[in-house]
Amino acid sequence: MSFTGESKGFINYIYDRYTNLRIKDITLVFEGQITHQVMKALTGLAEEQLDEVEDDKVLRRVYHVMVESLQNINRHAEAYEHRGHPYPGVGLVLVAKNKERFQVTTGNIVENGHAEEIALFLGKLNNMHQDDLDDLYKKQLREGIVSPKGGAGLGFIDILRKTGNPLDYSFVKIDKETSFFIFTSTISR
Repeated sequence: MSFTGESKGFINYIYDRYTNLRIKDITLVFEGQITHQVMKALTGLAEEQLDEVEDDKVLRRVYHVMVESLQNINRHAEAYEHRGHPYPGVGLVLVAKNKERFQVTTGNIVENGHAEEIALFLGKLNNMHQDDLDDLYKKQLREGIVSPKGGAGLGFIDILRKTGNPLDYSFVKIDKETSFFIFTSTISR
């Protein structure tokens, strides 16, 4: 898979998107391969940066959303090639805040066919009530269909259950085979 067109980098795309939002305080930003070591470093850095958060419950939710989102990238990001350079499992994470909320945004490459599945699943989740989400989570734990890469959608379900805010997602088409998946979770303060 290769990236077509001129790229400013995915992190620049996400940053441009954020310049139009009210959340201006970016706490953490990273673009690159998301390995277990990188996940540990990023969550540790976020924990240091968010030390001033007065509510431990909010801090735990932000941390939990970061871990779930980074694990998603680690397990599911597709590799792509740009200008002859391979990028295996590249992803990005951006944590931003204002007085009312934190937002954790992640992005990674997905196959277009998989993008449709993700969009349908996230749309379904956003329309469910809390009790239904809890039931779906338990059902997925018991009998969930696991994808070849090890996912059963539990991370998305759990993020929605823990935050109580709709999941925001979009897909930016890269080429006829791949898209860039942007996923944002909002944690109220």
